[in-house]
Amino acid sequence: MKQDNDEEMKLSTLAARSETPARTIRLYISLGLLSGPLRSGRNAAYGTEHLERLTRIRALQQTGLTLTQVRQALEENSGTAPLPQAVSWQQYTVAPDVQILIREDIAPWRARVLRLALQQFICWVNPATATKEQEHE
Repeated sequence: MKQDNDEEMKLSTLAARSETPARTIRLYISLGLLSGPLRSGRNAAYGTEHLERLTRIRALQQTGLTLTQVRQALEENSGTAPLPQAVSWQQYTVAPDVQILIREDIAPWRARVLRLALQQFICWVNPATATKEQEHE
């Protein structure tokens, strides 16, 4: 016999009970705000934990939070640490044993200065390369 907290429901039932359109529920799943169904495919089933999570999402949104802020609030309440902001880097191998990393989101003026400094550094670290480059100029 199923207990009330083990209740399974179809997407349409979950949408009706949570007063959230099915399309929005799918969006929340794709954004990671809501876990996927208990079973997938034609017989996809959702549980009461999905209904409770949708209720929390709606309550947080009603306070004026964006979906990103809602995710952060849910992560804080669940005890899991949020992921840090991703940063892109440019990697330069200036010698077999030397690599330099420069953030991609730096100001253009700083990128120009660093490119010039990097060219000078390559000359200091690998004089043979600098001589060959000067011959071709």
